[in-house]
Amino acid sequence: MPNEYFQFKQFRIEQDKCSMKVCTDSCVFGAWIASGIESKSPQKILDIGTGTGLLSLMLAQKTSAIIHAIDIDDDAKVQAWENFNASPWNNRLQVFCGHIKKWHAASRYDYIISNPPFFENDLVPQDAGKKNSKHSNSLHLNELIVAVEGLLAKDGCFAVLLPHSRQEYFEKEAASHSLFVVEKLHIRQSIKHNYFRTILILEKTQHPVKQSELSIRNNSNEYTSEFISLMKDYYLYL
Repeated sequence: MPNEYFQFKQFRIEQDKCSMKVCTDSCVFGAWIASGIESKSPQKILDIGTGTGLLSLMLAQKTSAIIHAIDIDDDAKVQAWENFNASPWNNRLQVFCGHIKKWHAASRYDYIISNPPFFENDLVPQDAGKKNSKHSNSLHLNELIVAVEGLLAKDGCFAVLLPHSRQEYFEKEAASHSLFVVEKLHIRQSIKHNYFRTILILEKTQHPVKQSELSIRNNSNEYTSEFISLMKDYYLYL
């Protein structure tokens, strides 16, 4: 989605000026989580693999929580810090460089989000930044699950964005660590396409699973009303 603009009240990120591109599925992830997070009133949020800091900023707009963002890449940390510092919520946003396996928090988090590296079996790119951001060389999915298990509060929620093909594997791995899926959103590019991403919401207590779907575009290649409704608080041009 080239040349889109993102609006955070008085703050915006211009995608074509970001060295790490903002993807449509990441935006859907952030907006969908933000749409349901206000009712939970989290006090402390952790964003694992923050990249540009987009997801943290989207949640900062909808909550009053303290948000910690972590990324293994130092360049990503710098970019996220610049975006955080320019935002109206800079007093609630902190970014750290490091590996989540070595992250020690003073208290557990009410909400944890992650758009993790997930192409475990695909061809690894030469570019080191792309390698770390999209491939699990630096973080395997089971390592993410173990880290979340130790960092999530008893009544907390964990939200993760995955390729649709990896959701069943992740769900089984998570359940073995007492993290259970309670909600799913299946995403497709258009109503003509198959699902390509799935968002999972997990908790430490089992509940009946709610399932829904979202098509980004319709048969006329225009944004669907559902997509527009979800993204209207963030895109300047819809």
